[in-house]
Amino acid sequence: MLMKKASLAGAFFMSAIWLSGAQAFCPAPGGLTPVAVQRVVDGDTLRLSDGRSVRMIGLNTPELGKNGRSDEPFAVVARKRLEALVAASDGQVGLLPGKESKDHYGRTLAHVYGADGASLEAQMLAEGLGFQVAVAPNVDLVACQQAAENSARQAGLGVWRQSPVLKAEQISTSGFAVLSGRVSKVQRNRGGVWIELQDSVVLKVAPNLLGRFDAASLERLEGKQIEARGWVLDRSRRGGLKEGQARWMLPLTDPAMFQVMQ
Repeated sequence: MLMKKASLAGAFFMSAIWLSGAQAFCPAPGGLTPVAVQRVVDGDTLRLSDGRSVRMIGLNTPELGKNGRSDEPFAVVARKRLEALVAASDGQVGLLPGKESKDHYGRTLAHVYGADGASLEAQMLAEGLGFQVAVAPNVDLVACQQAAENSARQAGLGVWRQSPVLKAEQISTSGFAVLSGRVSKVQRNRGGVWIELQDSVVLKVAPNLLGRFDAASLERLEGKQIEARGWVLDRSRRGGLKEGQARWMLPLTDPAMFQVMQ
């Protein structure tokens, strides 16, 4: 048992140069201490043997059904694949905590690596079993995670087998979404920058996050077709919807969460 633990720890110090395929994305830094996984909660969340829950940074997998709701497509596949990746790592993983180390649920935010140095987030993204997300300040690995997702998207794997991208006017519920639409209006005020998509959805960049964006380029988006992703909120639920305002709002937390299509 001691030999097994020692060899696993050594694996975390090894270079990731020899990794191939999906494992080449986001290789592990050296010196990560392995921790034991008690169970895989879902495709992007682990429960450790020490009681901590870990939310994997940069990965959002389809939701398992709760409260009578059915599982989203690929939710069970994603959980089973993460279970297999953890099992292949002898039930232990390496953690690289984010700059923001906890979320509002109290979960540890971290990048998760297998014993071979492979990023488990990048592995899941490269197999099309989740979506890349960027939530500042935990955005250090955005570029390599995007590359992993793009490889799955181009190959039509998993969630990309049929396009999950919704038109802005098709949004009918809150929750995570990838959506597209033409920008009909851009406004800037004390509440930040508001980017309206065809009177259906408004994208919001909060004032405290504006420094992460090129504000001038945001104001030039009018008339452009864009794709955005994130967690859609229903503004009517809190009674904050004024006449003429779009019901659905998607807060943009990082420039990686949207792209201009033309």
